[in-house]
Amino acid sequence: MKKIVIIGGGLGGLSCAIRLAAHGCKVSLLEKEPELGGKLKKVVGGKYSFDMGPSTITMVDAFKEVFTAVGRRMEDYLQFYPVHPMTKNFFPDGSVVNLSQSIEEMEEQISQYSKEDASRYRDFLKESEKLYTISQQQFLNRLLPTNRDLFDFQLLKSFASIKPFTTLHQMLRNYFKHPNTLAMFGRYATYVGSSPYRAPAIFSMMASLEGQGGIYGVKGGTYSIVEAFEKLAGELGVDIKKNINVARIKVVNKRVVGVETTDGFFEADQVIANGDALAIYKNLIDEADRPSITNRRIDGMEPSLSGFVMLLGMNKRIPILTHHNVFFSKNYKQEFTDIFEKKMIVEDPTIYICYSGYSQPELVGENNSNLFVLVNAPYTSSRVNWDDRKESYFLKIITKLESRGLKDLIGSIDFYQIMTPADLQELTGAHRGAIYGTSSNSFQQAFFKLGNKSKDIEGLWFVGGSAHPGGGTPIVTKSGQLVAKAIIESI
Repeated sequence: MKKIVIIGGGLGGLSCAIRLAAHGCKVSLLEKEPELGGKLKKVVGGKYSFDMGPSTITMVDAFKEVFTAVGRRMEDYLQFYPVHPMTKNFFPDGSVVNLSQSIEEMEEQISQYSKEDASRYRDFLKESEKLYTISQQQFLNRLLPTNRDLFDFQLLKSFASIKPFTTLHQMLRNYFKHPNTLAMFGRYATYVGSSPYRAPAIFSMMASLEGQGGIYGVKGGTYSIVEAFEKLAGELGVDIKKNINVARIKVVNKRVVGVETTDGFFEADQVIANGDALAIYKNLIDEADRPSITNRRIDGMEPSLSGFVMLLGMNKRIPILTHHNVFFSKNYKQEFTDIFEKKMIVEDPTIYICYSGYSQPELVGENNSNLFVLVNAPYTSSRVNWDDRKESYFLKIITKLESRGLKDLIGSIDFYQIMTPADLQELTGAHRGAIYGTSSNSFQQAFFKLGNKSKDIEGLWFVGGSAHPGGGTPIVTKSGQLVAKAIIESI
């Protein structure tokens, strides 16, 4: 039996562990926290339950594959349900657009503020669908292209057709003129921790992905995905160890031989790191063993944006909110200038709220609300002292939400918890508190993320949002499947 050690129990690590264990490998999964899940966690405060982390669920088939690949039915472990409306978008001019799978509904809503933008929506969706199809064929369902692959005519043709040097905002400007529409679809760049004014146009594919495939919730909360994966992994014999810290990945003659931990040495034929790849390279592997990923190179990579999170348990219902809600800022471009150029707190941020109690009142009770509030924030640097700013910034966001129609928030808070980028860095080990590893604000970082297989160390692999194919719950789940299949084919 091949001995596999997986560092980190996020969705990518669990997905990989399940597939490998079913194939007969001896899999040990080591998690430093008391619970699995990585950035996806469950927080209970009094009578309120929150999902900390990813909440917009798409591509249900990516989760289903984890079960079907090992001969199980997903429905026996996990229940998804469609979310309607998909996202409620609030704009500074008072306009509201409920994101819908109905093209006619979208055209009608957009036409309320721009008949010209509404008339171009179908054409935009056609290009979005084309980009999504190419992404599925060439990028999302395969490991990172190798140098040999770059001579593949079809891959080169696909690269050319996705206009890799056109930004998302530039592509959107081909169809839309109104700032509301540009912000609503430009926001897709933040799904990968990036700026719509610098990230490539391919991320407009999310409009087709959501518009055709829908957005889903998870019965019992998003953390139920972690619980379902953990249950299946246990049934297949994965040895899950929690509260265990990995101190070093041991390399001998350019080959991984195991990991040193607070509980002793774990021998391994293959090691799979499910965590921030930059942090793992820098903190767990001697620099001499990774000549292609030096500390200097790591320091030169631009991290993704981070986030300022507020969990709010409210003793009342909030009628204007649905499951997913976005309150856009007055100057969307300035927001990303502040984050990536100035590396400063955004004074007028766009605010995202997940209110899972809207779809599942049983999570909060009949007359209560559980709000996961997220605003984009810069990765950690010396320019922001979050300890000094977090309470005042919390109040600033509450005040802004009250001005946008969420009346008397401050007087209705039963429970609250704040998480800053510095907290995220401390809790998850994320490099500079970045949520998605590196940004996708350049051609190189968007299309050539850190590879799933180490170039320098035989037997070392990476899964999760900081490695190929990128961030988002279904994509990191897919990364685990891709790596597992590659390892199985090699043994």
